[in-house]
Amino acid sequence: MTNSGPSGAGQSLKPPAAAAGPRSRVTLQIIADRLAVSTATVSLALRGSPLVAEATRGRVQQMARDMGYSYNRSAASLRTDRTNILGVGFHDITNPYFAELLAAIEETTTAHGRSILLGTYGEDLERQDRVLTTLKEYRPDGMILCAAGGSTAETFAHLAAAGVPIVQLSREITPALDFVGSDDRHGTTLAMEHLIGLGHRRIAFICANERISTGRNRYRGYCEALARHGLTLDPALVYSGYGTRENGLKGMHAVLDAADPPTAAVCMNDLAAFGAMLGLRHRGREAGIDFSIIGCDDVQEAAQWYPALTTIRNFQDEMGRTSAEFLISRIADPDAPPRRHLLTPALVIRGTTTTPRG
Repeated sequence: MTNSGPSGAGQSLKPPAAAAGPRSRVTLQIIADRLAVSTATVSLALRGSPLVAEATRGRVQQMARDMGYSYNRSAASLRTDRTNILGVGFHDITNPYFAELLAAIEETTTAHGRSILLGTYGEDLERQDRVLTTLKEYRPDGMILCAAGGSTAETFAHLAAAGVPIVQLSREITPALDFVGSDDRHGTTLAMEHLIGLGHRRIAFICANERISTGRNRYRGYCEALARHGLTLDPALVYSGYGTRENGLKGMHAVLDAADPPTAAVCMNDLAAFGAMLGLRHRGREAGIDFSIIGCDDVQEAAQWYPALTTIRNFQDEMGRTSAEFLISRIADPDAPPRRHLLTPALVIRGTTTTPRG
């Protein structure tokens, strides 16, 4: 190959000395020969092992980069029966709550030398089945799953039959699998006790959902708090739907149209609460002044709204980290009894709750 550019200089271009040809594959042995070390040293150095002196690690890693070395993960997985890949299946990644969970999972798995493959499927059971089947085909060492609404134990049967270790995250489908989540019933209890303590007696629940464990448990906490304080459960103050901004907005309009409207609302999650706050503004009212709203999750955005959202903190950083640690332990000991870990949520009081007007 020659360069015959405008200067007319016919300078011959040769491939770098490190490469044997345009399609040659750089191996550990080639790198070892170049540096006069063993292939074992090269292998350990490329994995960042402290067993190799720092200076040697640096030389090996730099040589590998210069030579265009690429780790053959497929070959390694055949040798070890491990891919060091963990599958993560979420129904929603647009909700910042799940983005925060994912960040914690990725940070933890990276620290353990694993990579993740992410699949999303909305609240669609058929799509979920296709996504999980695809993830399974990549032979992950295990999966962390937050199931779509309406999932059952049978939903994951094909994964269990294939011997894939599973940790359920946030939404619980079956006690037969490991689970990491929040005590959602207790979280709603904290929210209700706060509102009732402020003097509210007409309290709505926005985005009730019986198709998911979080929805069932949060709504149960709402109903139990009403009963405990001798307050009537009014179906006109309950709006059903998944926890989205749109449903939060619609839900607020619906409960305000009740014959005897509420003075406060507990929302399924922070996204629903954001929508409910906008719904109030559509009616010329403001959270924290004319009406009280409490969300759930305490995503980063909650503190940035004006007024800042009173909410239930679920500690998703710890939740995501624990789910990854559970999965790594499950991979190491697949026959251990299932574990269930519930984090205790906390009430975070900000600007959207106040005493009822009038």
